[in-house]
Amino acid sequence: MKKRFSLLAIPFLFMGCYEFERNCSNFQEGTFQSNIRINDSLYTSIFTRTKNLQIETYNNKVDSSHVRWINNCEVVFKTINPKNRVEKKDIHLKILTTTDSSYTFEYSYVGEELKQKGTAIKLK
Repeated sequence: MKKRFSLLAIPFLFMGCYEFERNCSNFQEGTFQSNIRINDSLYTSIFTRTKNLQIETYNNKVDSSHVRWINNCEVVFKTINPKNRVEKKDIHLKILTTTDSSYTFEYSYVGEELKQKGTAIKLK
């Protein structure tokens, strides 16, 4: 029994030592393509981000947000001209992992539990 437990514990020891790469500062500015899967639907948008502003195009609609970085990997977006109550809610985005040209993120409305995940690919 002790031997079986030891064999099961070994993989968990190595998993705890692995750290995901997070070079978040590489993704604070630039032009990106975002892909988010919700249920069976894939939503794609293109956006350009500067230190203080993000302009996003989705379904031929342009949306602009103020950008406030909490730290290198977390940002809050505030819609500049909200058209309804939902657009008035700020969005919190956290970069989870990065590669040389993309990042995986999770986001939610500020104060809400439900989080969605997606990926963004740096185009420029």
